[in-house]
Amino acid sequence: MLDAKLKQQLKAYLENLKTPVELVKFVDDSAKSAELSTLVDEIASLSDKVTIVAADSSNERIPSMLVRSTATGSEMRFAYLPMGHEFTSLVLALLHSGGHPLKLDADTIEQIKQLEGEYRFETYVSLSCHNCPDVVQALNMMAALNTNITNVMIDGALFQQEVDERQVMAVPSVYLNGELFGNGRMELAEILQKIDKNADKRAADKINQKAPYDFLVVGGGPAGSAAAIYAARKGIRTGIIAEKFGGQLLDTVGIENFISVTSTTGPKLVQNLEAHVTEYDIDVMANNRAAKVIEAREEGGYISVELENGAVVQSRSVMLSTGARWRKMNVPGEVEYAGKGVAYCPHCDGPLFKGKSVAVIGGGNSGIEAAIDLAGIVKHVTVLEFDSKLRADEVLQRKAKSMGNIDIILNAQTTEVLGDGSQVTGLQYTDRTTGDSHKVELSGIFVQIGLVPNSEFLKGTVELTPRGEIIIGAHNETNIPGVFAAGDVTNIPYKQIIIAMGQGANAALGAFDYLIRTPVPAKEEAAA
Repeated sequence: MLDAKLKQQLKAYLENLKTPVELVKFVDDSAKSAELSTLVDEIASLSDKVTIVAADSSNERIPSMLVRSTATGSEMRFAYLPMGHEFTSLVLALLHSGGHPLKLDADTIEQIKQLEGEYRFETYVSLSCHNCPDVVQALNMMAALNTNITNVMIDGALFQQEVDERQVMAVPSVYLNGELFGNGRMELAEILQKIDKNADKRAADKINQKAPYDFLVVGGGPAGSAAAIYAARKGIRTGIIAEKFGGQLLDTVGIENFISVTSTTGPKLVQNLEAHVTEYDIDVMANNRAAKVIEAREEGGYISVELENGAVVQSRSVMLSTGARWRKMNVPGEVEYAGKGVAYCPHCDGPLFKGKSVAVIGGGNSGIEAAIDLAGIVKHVTVLEFDSKLRADEVLQRKAKSMGNIDIILNAQTTEVLGDGSQVTGLQYTDRTTGDSHKVELSGIFVQIGLVPNSEFLKGTVELTPRGEIIIGAHNETNIPGVFAAGDVTNIPYKQIIIAMGQGANAALGAFDYLIRTPVPAKEEAAA
């Protein structure tokens, strides 16, 4: 299972174990069980602190493995081979079960330890999903700290009957005590916020005690990260408010146009951005969402940013970089069947539709790339493009047209998502040239039709275009003194990572220029 290099690396990691770890394998005589059994045996052979113990497998998923701490009794399960993206999850489970310190702040550790009640998490993943490991690892860390919490990672492609029974059509899908808890990427703080009823109030109280900033960034994507670094290098008090650090980058699989980096992925770039930000004295307030921006009473005064949890943050200058999200079709059935056949991440959710027919809505680069990726997994892909021609790069079009299981329909306006009440069964579209309505029977619909700026909370304050984009000037300034903006939420014509970073740097420099040309407000104003 493990090649020589991987064994050597894992052996080095396992030297960090402080207490013994037990591995339990639940297998039968199937080929998949044989693979899992080999993996467990190989891991145990690499450390004298790892032992294999026998256990009753009558009520367990087969094949699966259990990682147990002998010191605390904490348990984490992996239903099938945690390889690919999930191999790191297994390594961390071993280390944390063996007493290796968790990279969490003291407050978060204590919050998890104090959780009362039983929390039995089940996390359905696909082994190609780049968001799934973060959710699995967050839940496993909770399990390592509190024995009332357990988590099992379940490969949806292997346990297909279970997936069908629970109608899991998007990953990661997390169940808590048998009930659906959430779909999609979730940070640890977000999970705690949902199960710890007092988390919001504690977070708000903590934020309300913070002194005003010189420069406050709203949004933690490429633009926000670049702006914060540029501002911090100027020696001014800088903060970041971010719902999720990294923003839409977390859902970006391949990046091959980031100059000086031949190839990378969104999550890897986010890790690098976060590491760079933490090199500076920047106060990152993650898992917080802005609700309102209030203009300063006078130029140079404090601008207030109200958060959804009730906290208020003040700053002499503010930069808005809240990015954008996937545009939805806004047709009947889309909301009802979201996560039940309607999906927005083909790389994550594609494996759940193995051997089935799906549609991709959109003929731009993202749509055709999605069709090509899906064609290697599913039975058939139908691409529906509203326009009379595809807008994807020619090289992508040629590739898609060369594949035998991709059909492309132009002038197609999707009008309805069809389903049986529990999952998608097809879609209805209108031929824009003839007006005729057509039905396509399928199991999944992947929507790839562009982006919508995350600017709803700014209506009535900052000047926006009819599309909801923030209007900016040459210094990235908005119509409100001291308020700047950058990235995909603005009216810049090209939405690219490298452009967003440049815009963030430009906005920070614009804000610094604004700060040195305006008087510092009195301390009493901040308290008002």
